[in-house]
Amino acid sequence: MVLLTEWKEFRSPDFEEINLQLKSPVIFDGRNQYNIFNLEDKGFEYYQIGK
Repeated sequence: MVLLTEWKEFRSPDFEEINLQLKSPVIFDGRNQYNIFNLEDKGFEYYQIGK
């Protein structure tokens, strides 16, 4: 998944559902808004773009 927007709808998604829908649980966060969710602890590869 690639996050490129700061829209309110994408600020706190259901990461369990996202993990089920993705073949590979990888998130590229271009807005650096998911770092507080400890996504590595939830089984995601998490990359903050621009940090």
